[in-house]
Amino acid sequence: MKNPILTGLSAVAVTVLLAACATSGNNPSGGGQAASEEAGTSPKLTNCSNKMMNDAPQVSVWAWYPNMANVADNFNKAHTDVQVCWNNVGQGQAAYTKVQTAISAKKGLPDVVMLEADHLATYTIQDALVDLVPYGANDVKGNFGEGAWKDVSQGDKVFAIPVDGGPMALIYRTDVFKKYGITTPPKTWDEFAADAAKVKAAGGPVFGDLGSNTPAVFMALQTQKGAVPFGYDIAKPQDLTIKLNDQASKDVLNFWGDLSKKGLVGKQDQFTTDYISGVVNGKYATYTSAAWAPGYLTGAGVGKGSSKGVWAVAPLPQWDPAAPVSVNWGGSTFGVTTQATDKKLAAIVAKGLYADPASLEEGWKKQIIFPLNKTVTSSPEFIDNKSEFYSGQQANKEVYNAAAEAYKGMIYAPITTYYYAQLQAELVKINAGQIDGSEAADELQANIVKYAKTQGFKVTE
Repeated sequence: MKNPILTGLSAVAVTVLLAACATSGNNPSGGGQAASEEAGTSPKLTNCSNKMMNDAPQVSVWAWYPNMANVADNFNKAHTDVQVCWNNVGQGQAAYTKVQTAISAKKGLPDVVMLEADHLATYTIQDALVDLVPYGANDVKGNFGEGAWKDVSQGDKVFAIPVDGGPMALIYRTDVFKKYGITTPPKTWDEFAADAAKVKAAGGPVFGDLGSNTPAVFMALQTQKGAVPFGYDIAKPQDLTIKLNDQASKDVLNFWGDLSKKGLVGKQDQFTTDYISGVVNGKYATYTSAAWAPGYLTGAGVGKGSSKGVWAVAPLPQWDPAAPVSVNWGGSTFGVTTQATDKKLAAIVAKGLYADPASLEEGWKKQIIFPLNKTVTSSPEFIDNKSEFYSGQQANKEVYNAAAEAYKGMIYAPITTYYYAQLQAELVKINAGQIDGSEAADELQANIVKYAKTQGFKVTE
């Protein structure tokens, strides 16, 4: 039976991802794919970015990890049954534009695609991803924590294999804390606000930043407070629960809106040149971010020169210290597409790519990823590692490992991309002083409910 949501959602997803008029100019499967599909074998791919190690059938992969060339080589060296043909078609919006275009065209997807966990529902509802349970997904389930596995699962189905995650914590400048008499990092958000006021009163920098372009952060912080923004089950794809203006959601937006209004945090979009310059020059006392942040920050020039040796990390402040909650920002997976020529071989790749010791070791030692594979996170070398960015602090042991283990997972909706865009618009209004957090939450609820209904969802509020 055809799902009435799919057609409309596909077109909308293209619009949201700025891909309405885009075409994929990079089809790694080439023109011979259809004939090969009829024969039931993977095509020989010719535009791979890596070398083949033998004549085994090839599986096409789109992925953007910085060390993906080495990861592909490591996999191919270890396999005589299958070889990876890897291409980097971009990351973030650029990659998702190509993915959505290929879904809409019903051709052009690779066999295996790298996706962030919060995007999976958008593609499963379009029947673009394969349930990996029949292909042995549960064989590797024990390698991952509860939250990481929940993020790639919908009901009893598993649509991707986790690789890395982003357990959140509070990165802070020890020089700023010392100068303004903050002896310990804030353990609660109330303490965070009090420390922010103390530093400002003494003429110091803003304490953090309300970046409107990081809606996933605020979704995470709202769930930390107890919000459950969405309810969704692939078994009932037309049903969607939306609760974006509950008290917990309003409390979090009001908290950050109040900090913004008082000038206690900045209003700069993150990942920009101006923001990074501010981080380097001590404009921000803290950075509420994920475990992957040191790699990104180092690459952007943080932790070098005058800002070297001043960084430390502490557990994320809590709303209720008696009931601590761990949350996550980011993290990527490998899924098998329904366009895959040989789904069994593709599943071998999804389960085994970036899962070998050499790739994982390079990933975490160079701070490219925070691995979720327990074979790494339980190793003494990883646990006891002294982080160069954090001036020798054992960040994994003291902060990140516990946060990753405690993370319980999220429920993401098929309209997450649209939701993020609208939440971002509300954060802009909050920073501009046009509305408070409660008003933003009410506007968001009305907007998202209306949108979901136009897409054919039966909405429960």
